[in-house]
Amino acid sequence: MPAIFTHLIHPGEFLREEYLLPLGMRAGALAKRLGLPRTRIERIAKEEIGITPDTALRLGKFFNTTPEFWMNFQLAWELRSKAKEIEGELSRIEPLQRQAA
Repeated sequence: MPAIFTHLIHPGEFLREEYLLPLGMRAGALAKRLGLPRTRIERIAKEEIGITPDTALRLGKFFNTTPEFWMNFQLAWELRSKAKEIEGELSRIEPLQRQAA
């Protein structure tokens, strides 16, 4: 498996370690500021669920980032997780060889 797939960082881990902990902010407090149920942010921070477009829009606005930042993080995590899960199947796929014209 390529090195890119070896270390998985869930967006919830990133949210927790890079935003919540340094700011001394609890998940419930962030949820309130975002107008979301407390359990949604808690479950993201516990890495139980991923980030939805709705949540990405709110996180982007609050943290002065972009929603794409959060969605790209989520997509990268999902792709890496799935690649690790189906590594054996992927290794059996022969890439298309284009013939020179």
